[in-house]
Amino acid sequence: MIDCFLNNLDGTHNKSKLGANAILGVSMACARAGAAHLDIPLYEFLRRESGAKKPFVMPVPFFNVLNGGVHSGNKTAFQETMIAPVGASSFTEAVQMGSEVYQQLKKVIVKKFGPSATGVGEEGGFAPPISQPHEALDLLVEAVSLAGYTGRIKFAIDTASSEFFRDGNYDIGFKDDKPNLQSPKQLAELYRSLLQTYPIILLEDPFAKTDWDSWIEVNQNCPIELVGDDLLVTNPKDVQEANDKRACNSMLLKIYQIGTISEAIEAANLAYSFDWTVFVPHRSGESSDDFIADLVVGLRTGHIKPGTPCRGERVVKNNRLMEIEAEILAREECIYAGSQFREASKC
Repeated sequence: MIDCFLNNLDGTHNKSKLGANAILGVSMACARAGAAHLDIPLYEFLRRESGAKKPFVMPVPFFNVLNGGVHSGNKTAFQETMIAPVGASSFTEAVQMGSEVYQQLKKVIVKKFGPSATGVGEEGGFAPPISQPHEALDLLVEAVSLAGYTGRIKFAIDTASSEFFRDGNYDIGFKDDKPNLQSPKQLAELYRSLLQTYPIILLEDPFAKTDWDSWIEVNQNCPIELVGDDLLVTNPKDVQEANDKRACNSMLLKIYQIGTISEAIEAANLAYSFDWTVFVPHRSGESSDDFIADLVVGLRTGHIKPGTPCRGERVVKNNRLMEIEAEILAREECIYAGSQFREASKC
């Protein structure tokens, strides 16, 4: 009711009158108030609102441990390189695994580049002086091995390719002194090579929003999760178009883009109706609010992008999820999504 009132009060198609962030703050407060009124946890309130079934499913955290792109000062084009502890037995163990790999990664970077190379990007991931995608992934392979989790931790990449899309080509050297232009087919071949070499299970925004042909071609033969962020901007019309064109198989659900929690739930359910997955992220300019932790459990998304396993605005999401897991396990069944994270909404 209140979300509907807010949308009517704004009266624009893009919430330009009141602003999506202002509307979202009120909507989140109302969701919390609704949960408090019913004397139930926020994640249970959101589960009921969304119509998700039980048992509860705890998400796999995709930790953004290496930063690049416009979020860091190094020369690598791809914005985020992530680790996903799919081999953990619980969310709590996943956080432990991610934290241990993060610490080993720091040691690997110090060994290769020196102590001064352990600076971090906007989202808390390390930003060592690398320029090629395989360099980032090689660092992760070594860190995971040193932590003793080879085979239990997989990788993911958010390329944020719209940032280096230039006149129909992709300049993966856009932060370097010399351009390194790749045609869409060359970039697609780079992705295929990386998928064959490393345990990558997710690609986010591998192509620009307007490069529909590349999205469609790669999605036809893509064995992994292909997430649309800039492609979809959490807009139901864009989600529908992407499904009609068979352009991707997952939606990045940014609640600040869509404005109200009711609309976020509707967008998630629309994606589920297409047999897609839903991926909920943190933001580069995060706060210490932990709403998205309850949201991913309530919507059964199966995975979350909480940031790095460090810094208060990132750690608070992990802490809340560990709290939720312990709370649920004390009274009923709770499943960790693990390697079946893409099936979380169905299990």
